[in-house]
Amino acid sequence: MNLVPDMEACVDKFNDVKDWTSVDSDTGSLGAKIDWNQGCAKLELTSTQIEQYNRDGFLGPIKVLSEEDCRKLLDDYQLLIDGEENELFYEYHKNQTGDNENVLFHALGHWRITRRFHDLVYQATITVPSSQLIEPGSSGKVPIRLWHDQLFAKPPHHGGNVAWHQDFSYWTRTYPMAHLTVHVALDEQTVENGCIHYIPGSHTWTRDGKPLPVTDFNFKDMELIKTILKEDELANFKPVPCQLKPGEAVFHHPLAVHGSFPNRSAKPRRAAVVNYIADGVRSSTDELLLENTDRIAKGEELKGKFYPKVFDPKWISA
Repeated sequence: MNLVPDMEACVDKFNDVKDWTSVDSDTGSLGAKIDWNQGCAKLELTSTQIEQYNRDGFLGPIKVLSEEDCRKLLDDYQLLIDGEENELFYEYHKNQTGDNENVLFHALGHWRITRRFHDLVYQATITVPSSQLIEPGSSGKVPIRLWHDQLFAKPPHHGGNVAWHQDFSYWTRTYPMAHLTVHVALDEQTVENGCIHYIPGSHTWTRDGKPLPVTDFNFKDMELIKTILKEDELANFKPVPCQLKPGEAVFHHPLAVHGSFPNRSAKPRRAAVVNYIADGVRSSTDELLLENTDRIAKGEELKGKFYPKVFDPKWISA
């Protein structure tokens, strides 16, 4: 099954690409490609924004895409939802909850399948701010790589929730913790259709220096996390909704507790998520880090075509 859209952008030298890991840069299918020789100051976060991220564990909304780009990505999104599992995906769940009244489409690895989702992970509007946030306390921008991408879709009326969790609880197969998640809204996200919520300050919640344990691998039980929280954490468990317009993103820390409630509205809620790592993050296992990729030996750095460098400050002209 060919999941690459039939569009004018593909009728060119990229028309025969079967796996987009073979292309290690933005190809310009979303907006205008950045000229690194012109610098990127207009894309950088302010010191106030960085302080807010360090305090709360998340930052948004930040405009990263045009509405036209969102419409393009939604065209690809529908192809992926309507299609079947492809060997290039890392994971593919038509409905991860298994409950037809609480449907959650969830996939990883789609950047390999369509040109537009490939280009999304390279968007400078996303990568430049990410390079400023991914290592709290760093003095500036650092080189970053793609860890993996995700899609979360909640259909109207019976869209499922995503239970409260910390992302790094699922990522301990890598070290050190130098990760960042960017949640990009392709539809308008409101409280009614299940926008993402955060617990401010929860990025400081650990257990002996490790993340909170995973309580639900399928994201179904919204309240299960509360069974493992300490008294002071429960007292500070005060969810804050992050409502987003199409093309807006929220950036969050790998330990920020977040989740989203069901969609019972008449509108869909579709999001694209990009997860980054700082250059130098390593594997902590000899097992596969992601399905349908190459094995990286324990202790080795994540790099190569499956973990491409998406931004390096050296690319910017002095």
